[in-house]
Amino acid sequence: MSGREKAVWTVCDKTNFIKYTMKILLLVYLCVYVAWAQDLEFDNEEDDDLATPESNGTAVDARGHRPLQKGRETFTGNRYAPPPVSSGSRYRGRPTPAPVGGRQMQEKVEQPEAGGCTHASEEMGVLCPTGCDLKTTLLKQERNVKRSIDELKPQVNDLSQSSNTVFNYVNGISNSLRERQRLSNDNSRVVSQYTDRVEEQHTYIKEIVDTVFPSNIRLLQGVLDKIKLKIQKLEKAIQAQRDECKTPCKTKCPIPVVSGKECEDIFRRGGVDSQMYMIQPDAFYPPYKVFCDQASQNGGWLLIQNRLDGSVDFGRRWDEYRRGFGNIAFDSGKGHCATPGEYWLGNDRISQLTKMGPTEVLIEMEDWTGAKVHAQYNQFTVQSETSNYVLAVGGYSGNAGNCFLEGSLELFGENRTMTIHNGMMFSTYDRDNDNWTPGNPTKQCSKEDGGGWWYNRCHSANPNGRYYIGGAYTRQMAKHGTDDGVVWMNWKGSWYSLKAISMKIRPYFASR
Repeated sequence: MSGREKAVWTVCDKTNFIKYTMKILLLVYLCVYVAWAQDLEFDNEEDDDLATPESNGTAVDARGHRPLQKGRETFTGNRYAPPPVSSGSRYRGRPTPAPVGGRQMQEKVEQPEAGGCTHASEEMGVLCPTGCDLKTTLLKQERNVKRSIDELKPQVNDLSQSSNTVFNYVNGISNSLRERQRLSNDNSRVVSQYTDRVEEQHTYIKEIVDTVFPSNIRLLQGVLDKIKLKIQKLEKAIQAQRDECKTPCKTKCPIPVVSGKECEDIFRRGGVDSQMYMIQPDAFYPPYKVFCDQASQNGGWLLIQNRLDGSVDFGRRWDEYRRGFGNIAFDSGKGHCATPGEYWLGNDRISQLTKMGPTEVLIEMEDWTGAKVHAQYNQFTVQSETSNYVLAVGGYSGNAGNCFLEGSLELFGENRTMTIHNGMMFSTYDRDNDNWTPGNPTKQCSKEDGGGWWYNRCHSANPNGRYYIGGAYTRQMAKHGTDDGVVWMNWKGSWYSLKAISMKIRPYFASR
């Protein structure tokens, strides 16, 4: 091949190489562009779910409501819940518990039989040898023993020589022991010197014990005598208190004579004043105290929850929410308890009252400027403890915002759905029944939001949350960095804790 032909081939190779390289770069560029477009689309979708409409102009910080983020967590949606009681008799029977099945008998397992025969020794041959077999075996063993003895004889001679060596070694050790004895005597002299020092320290310590300690003991004795005098004064005060308590005390807050099955019944019997009464919804259960509001919307309201000053801690266990807690009412100076206190009536009692027939609930709230709003539902039912007190509501009216059925209006998509309370089970910090990763102790709404409630994941309303004086609070003030205040989001948002909120129920009648 001539030089000109070689030059032509070289140019062709370089051209093909450049085309091949350009194809590879174009392919890599397309792959990078597709990946970037997918990430951009994902980010836009996530932002659309978490942001408010563009007309609002600001993004909502939904940290307190555990917003969903695509690709990280899933939301199962609201559980099925029975509808609220809307018809039937005002007092109806309760279903009997399901029968408990009998115990199953456990089948006995037969154990395999043990036993069998084994030979005493494999060298003995069969199980029952003859005399000749025994003789043959013994002769074999004798030859083996003689061979072993012949092998041991040279070893015994070696052992004898080793014994002489050991004897010489022991003599050497004896000489070393005498030398060490001399060194031990020298050490004894050193020990004697240290003993003298120890005696000097002992003398010093004895002086401290004989002089300093007694003075300190005298001071402590004086303090003890003063404590004894205080104890004697306390004993006298306790005895005086006992003497005063010998006579029966007179209550400053007597219970009215009129009573009934609930506040509506009391109103119809003449109890038209708002104060504490005794009710007995079921004759088979003992009566208990409640506060009746006989002034709001024609009266008949039974107060089941009340927050007004933060005097009662609502971060309580399941059993306390089941039984109820707090102070029903106080004496306002009129001789009867006309001022309601902070309390939760108890889930068992609330469930019993709402399952007797159609029930409505009135939720009244007040901010720290004195402004007041309300939310009312003409259907309100709390199921029994076997269903973890599932909440069912319907028929909203009012000006506070429909948190129970619509969730937080500041959120959109699934992030709003997960703040709906209707159909939720009741949760406390020791009984997790919410929708936020059930079974995970690090993701519990009640533990983070300060009280027991019908949490979803987590809330748009939190009437039993932590009480913050002044209204506005921040993530740094919250115990877990979440909106754990007394919140009604559709009125004041998630970072404003209300001054007062109450929940009242009464029988619902369409003629009202």
